Amino acid sequence: MKCPYCGHLENRVIDSRVNKDKTIIRRRRACASCRQRFTTYERIELMLPMLIKKDGRREPWNRGKIVAGLEKACEKLPVSMTDIDAFVDAIELRLQDAAGKEVSTRQIGEWVMESLPALDEVAYVRFASVYRQFKDVNEFMDELKLFLGKSQEGKES
Repeated sequence: MKCPYCGHLENRVIDSRVNKDKTIIRRRRACASCRQRFTTYERIELMLPMLIKKDGRREPWNRGKIVAGLEKACEKLPVSMTDIDAFVDAIELRLQDAAGKEVSTRQIGEWVMESLPALDEVAYVRFASVYRQFKDVNEFMDELKLFLGKSQEGKES
């Protein structure tokens, strides 16, 4: 593992811990050259389907893209990185369960949209404003009304 501080390739593992789901190993390392400490994470590489973009291009799943989008949507909200990681883990499980070798990014966006209100309602509105690419304020208001209607139904049940 290359040291992020000096680039040296030799280091030693100081501590290893498994997350609560036993799916990720966190390793604290110390560089043999500069003695700086850094953390690495080891996770199982999942065989996930290829993604079909809106323009028809195909690309592999990139966890970092969805994490970055959720971080932006959850900025300055009481949502922890642990919550975001668990959210993305759930999306990855759905991807694994998806039949076939390809899944559209539109489908993934819909999965995010249906699950995000449980994480944070403001994050949902922020994500929706980017994902739905509203043409004007009226489209945005229609989405909000739809969301508020669903939100009220859930509270009455």
